Formats: sequence, structure tokens, C-alpha cells
Amino acid sequence: MTGSHSARDGRRNGDNAARGRRRRRRSKARIAGVTTASFLVLVAAGAGWLYHRLDGNITTFGADGVSRDRPAPNTGGSNVLVIGSDSRSGKNSELGGGEGDVGRSDTAFLLHIYGDRKHALAVSVPRDALVDIPPCRLPDGSWTQPRTNTMFNSAFTVGETAEGNPACTQNTVEKLTGLRVDHTVVVDFNGFAKMTEAVGGVPVCVPQDLYQGDLNPNLGHRGKRIFTKGQQTVEGHKALDYVRLRHGIGDGSDIGRIKRQQAFVSGLIRKIKEQGVNPTTLLPLATAATESLTVDPELGSAQKLLSFAMGLKDIDLHNTAFVTVPWRYQGARVAIVHPAADTLWAALRADRTLDGKDAAGEGGAKKKQDESASQEPVSGAGIDVTVLNGTHTPGLGSRVADTLRSSGFTVASATTAPSQEHATTEISYGPGQEEKARTTARLFPGAELHEGTAPGITVTVGSSYSEPSPGSTASAPPADGKVPTEVSDDARTADDDACAKLSYG
Repeated sequence: MTGSHSARDGRRNGDNAARGRRRRRRSKARIAGVTTASFLVLVAAGAGWLYHRLDGNITTFGADGVSRDRPAPNTGGSNVLVIGSDSRSGKNSELGGGEGDVGRSDTAFLLHIYGDRKHALAVSVPRDALVDIPPCRLPDGSWTQPRTNTMFNSAFTVGETAEGNPACTQNTVEKLTGLRVDHTVVVDFNGFAKMTEAVGGVPVCVPQDLYQGDLNPNLGHRGKRIFTKGQQTVEGHKALDYVRLRHGIGDGSDIGRIKRQQAFVSGLIRKIKEQGVNPTTLLPLATAATESLTVDPELGSAQKLLSFAMGLKDIDLHNTAFVTVPWRYQGARVAIVHPAADTLWAALRADRTLDGKDAAGEGGAKKKQDESASQEPVSGAGIDVTVLNGTHTPGLGSRVADTLRSSGFTVASATTAPSQEHATTEISYGPGQEEKARTTARLFPGAELHEGTAPGITVTVGSSYSEPSPGSTASAPPADGKVPTEVSDDARTADDDACAKLSYG
């Protein structure tokens, strides 16, 4: 009996010990689970706190200034307008260079991100380029009258406010290119300087010693040396001086300065890539950037900005290119050259790279189908069109009417438009006429389509229209999809040497 009791007691003690071990394991598991959950909550809270802090830095501009008369949404790639503002207000006043509180656009480029998210092309627009500025919203809610043959950077000054008018510049770029701008980002001097500090400086190449008088010709004397000839790394105020330099280097033109700015942005991208696109790299950069960025409402949060930035991480340096819109001097100003510029915009709309390759990504199959359809002969059967000559070219309206008739369109009349200052061809159409208007637009690459209340279709021919050669039916881009060689040959990629292609002239 005694042995039996001892055995039972041993079993009970063993069972109790086992239950105790199981309770301890469950307790440890619960503790581990609670600890893990607590850690995740803390991480989420930390991320939330960080996003909240960055959100507080971001400024947005009102969407009520964006034109309602816009190009169609992009089906493949996307377009981001980047504007460098030289406003002297706020912290920018400490960085020198000018006087006054009116925000001005010192530089601007349209960044096209291809549909495959592996290619990108930045197209610089000279600030002195003569363009058409469409109606723009003033601070009091009224809208300006359209202006023609006006300097591009004056769009940013419409309303004469310290923050500038990014919506007006966006409207102007959309009118110029026929491309829909998905996002607009304004970077001021202070933000630019801080971003260069956040990455530890950017490598640049200076062809000769430069002095204070080169940066400010009004100084009246050469002043101290601010740059020594050769390659060097610059950040902060000195980086800002480098990209603002125009006089005393190269040919002293704004075009030459654009070349150096493109080289600088290339160097900035290289530096970020070298450090790695990760939170350690992006956090100080994001903090610096958001303090001085003004963005459209669609990018108006840290989470949206970070998501957008991470979407660019797979773009290789060699596939990140920079060009300047085709141009020529027109007196003291710059004229945009047609049809070379129109061919460039058409290539971007089709998601074709500088060498004509299709970079549309997943949407490529549909784009190819659309392109194949667009190469078929245009049939205008059953479409009535009125033609207005919006240029100073005599007889152009009649010749366009003949082109339309040769494709089966019925031309009601061909007369002179109220204004002969149209740069871009415009096609207006009444209710229920959009499909016919798009058929008509196939004969006018780069044309803008506008829906109105008046019935029928009206083609107002702009100066960018290139008359078809005998036997052809439209001024289409080259069949191989390539942009003009004067554009592609002068392109810079982000992996080019810092000293290459630095100055025009």
C-alpha cells in the first residue's frame, strides 16, 4: 500500500509539475505576444508621430487655380512639374541674391516618369522662353486674360505673391506640351540648401576659378574667390551659389546655367542612390525637403510623398535623362522650336524614350494597339468641321481645310480666327461630339481638345502645326518614335561624368 501511495503521489507531483511547466510556457508565450504587440504599437505610433511631424512641414497650393481645360489623363507614364522658386521672403532672405517678396521661378523642368517605372526624362524649359500663358487665377478669385508670346517664368509671378503661382505655371506647361501634369512641386532656396546638407554635399565640376563678382555682376568688383577650379563637393549656401551662377562661366547664358543645374540634379540623384534608398537616407532628406516644399494637394502628406519617392527607386541612373526643350534665340529671349518640340511631347505621350523605345510597362500592349490604330488612314466621313486660321501664315486655313477634305471630312468654312497668336492647335467640340473630335485630332498631333456648349467641331490652327508633305495626311512624329537628334544628342544621364556637357556655347 505504501508503495502504491508513493507511486500515486509521484504521478500527482509529476502532473502538477507538467501543468506548471505548461502554465509557465503559456505565460511566457502570452508575455512574448504582449511584448511583440506592444513593440508593434510603439513602432506604429513612432511612424505615426513621424508622419505627423513631417505633415506639419508640408505646404500645399490650392487646386482651385488649376485650369478646368486640361489635357486628358495619362494612360501610361506620369508627369511631375518641378519649379525652383527664388522668393526672398522668410528664411530665403538670408540666402541673398535679390530683393522683393514676389516669388519668381528661377528654374523649371517637367519630369516624365515612364509607365515601366524604370525610365525617367526631365525636360528643362528656359525661364526666358516665349510661351502662351492661359487664364490664371488671382488671389482675389478672378482670372486673368490669356497672354501670348510671354516669358515663361512670368507665369509664376501672376498675382505677385511671395509664394508665387504654381498653378499658373502648371496651366502654362500643360498648354505648352499637351501633357497632363499629375503633380507639381515647388522647391525654394532654403529647402534646396538643406537637402544638399542632408545628403552630405553634391560633387560638382568648376571649369575655372570664380569670384563674388561672377555671382553678382552688380558688385562692381571681382571680390573674393568663391570657387576654385576643379571637382569638389558643395552643400548648403555654396551649392545654391553654384546652381545660380550664370556670369563669368561658359557663355554666361541661362541655357548654360540650365546645363549646370541638370548636372547638379544628376549628382544629387547619384548621391542618394549611393547612400541607398532607405529610411536612414530618406529621413533627413524628407525632413529637409518637407520644410520648404510646396506641393499639389494630391502630394500633401508625408505618406504620399514617401510612397511617390519609393516608386522611383527602380529607375537606373543611366535611364534617368535630362534634356532642354528645342529652342533658338529670338533677340534677347528664347523661342521654342516647332515641330521639334511637338515631336518630343508626342514621344512622351506615347511613353517612348529618347531612342524611340517603348517604355510603357504593363500598359504597353494597349498603347501599341492604340498606336497601330492611329497609323490607319483617318476617315472623316460624317464629320463636319469649321477651320479657323489662328496664325499669321496666309492661306494656312484653306490648306488645312483641303487636308481635312482629302480625308473625307466636310468643311463648313475656313476663315481667320479672332486672334492670330495661337501657338497650339485647338479642337473644340459640342456635346456628344468627343469621339468625332478625337478622330479629327489624329490629323493634328499635339492639339488640345476642349469641350464647349456650341454644336459641331472647330479646328483653330496654331503656329506649332506642321503642314504635311505632298502625299501624306498628317504631321505625325517620325515613324521610329525617336525625338530629333538635336535633343537626344545633347541629353545628359544621371551617370554621366560631373564635368561632361556643362555649358552651352
